[in-house]
Amino acid sequence: MKRRNFLQHSATLAALGGADSLLAADSGLSLPRGKAEHCILLWLGGGPAQVDTFDPKALGDPKARKAGSAYRSIDTAVAGVQVSEHLPELARRMDRATILRTLTHDVIDEHAAAVNFMHTGRPVSGTVVYPSLGAVVSHELGAGQEGVPAYILAGYPSVARGSGFLGAKHSYLYLLDTEKGPAGLTRSPGITLERQARRDGLLGKVRATARETRDEADPVLSYDTLIEESRRLAGGDFAKAFDLKSEPATLRERYGAEFGQRCLLGRRLLQQGVRFVEILDNLNFTNGTGWDTHNDGQVKQHVLIRGLDQALSALMDDLETHGLLDKTLICVAGEFGRPSEFDAGGGRGHQGSVFSVLMAGGGLAHKGAIGRTDDASKLALERPISVPDWHATVYHALGIDYRKELFDGDRPVPITDRGAAIRELFT
Repeated sequence: MKRRNFLQHSATLAALGGADSLLAADSGLSLPRGKAEHCILLWLGGGPAQVDTFDPKALGDPKARKAGSAYRSIDTAVAGVQVSEHLPELARRMDRATILRTLTHDVIDEHAAAVNFMHTGRPVSGTVVYPSLGAVVSHELGAGQEGVPAYILAGYPSVARGSGFLGAKHSYLYLLDTEKGPAGLTRSPGITLERQARRDGLLGKVRATARETRDEADPVLSYDTLIEESRRLAGGDFAKAFDLKSEPATLRERYGAEFGQRCLLGRRLLQQGVRFVEILDNLNFTNGTGWDTHNDGQVKQHVLIRGLDQALSALMDDLETHGLLDKTLICVAGEFGRPSEFDAGGGRGHQGSVFSVLMAGGGLAHKGAIGRTDDASKLALERPISVPDWHATVYHALGIDYRKELFDGDRPVPITDRGAAIRELFT
């Protein structure tokens, strides 16, 4: 920036009284240091309607095309904070959670782009592949114990959730079958031990050649390191985390169906030393569309909400029982929200102008809710929160400096895109 332009901007900020407020908003080092050690991200793929979950408004009517919430609202443990009637268990525990009601971004035209933005905090770039939240946590903190991965994804893999320029070492280990664990860590039934040994011998020669002919920064060597770590995982105690049947039947029933079982697995993975676990709610068959509630998907949306309520409340209680709730930051998010109006099919479209993300546990100074939206939940009237702000808050809660720089080769890249941690959660 030229000197003249800098002085002009500085004068404008001073005139508006904004200079001090901007400095205060970004004085991350003055905030009490976050003490969380792990993070679980519950991903509601498709985009949950905030007016039907965490930011209820006056009652609407899908059949009459009357805008508003599809369900009644109920009081919570925090005075003045309400949620949907289908979240009664969460309502009782809102003193240990905070709804960020004014998240905002402008990526609403396509799900994949919005998923990428929520995970990386930046739009897709033609020159830089940015790392996701989980990958950054892996890079900054590593695994909590030897012999386990730092980052696990329970659900379908995607580039948006990857490690970007941080390299394969900090990418996720993913699984689709909750109880069997990652398929890549088990030998195929058709492969005998003798055949596996021959394969290992051939692979060993290829890997040795790669290490001799490439420098340390080569992505191939990063991938080679990942292979070696995967082999150690396959032969260690890590696989025991996936034995959910070792848990009491009453606890498994408390968590509920598949999404809940993944949440139970999440707690077990944290106990193994995994730092970041993302759990996808892929139950599209429940209402036909999952959280992407266009048209008829709205009709059975309440089933998804009740499932979330059961799984989330069980996870909070279970972590608390094991002394892990204050050490574990729980986030519940989707790629965007939904407008209060109903479409011709009785469902809702996409909305990024304002939507909700929930944070629980993590040793935060929980407020029940932060931010206020208008009567239609379309605009932030108080405390707009950017996606980079949310990322900065996650990082600060985990004790990561959200103002530091990472490096894409020799090029410095800020860890967030000018994000600032939400001060209220730390004071």
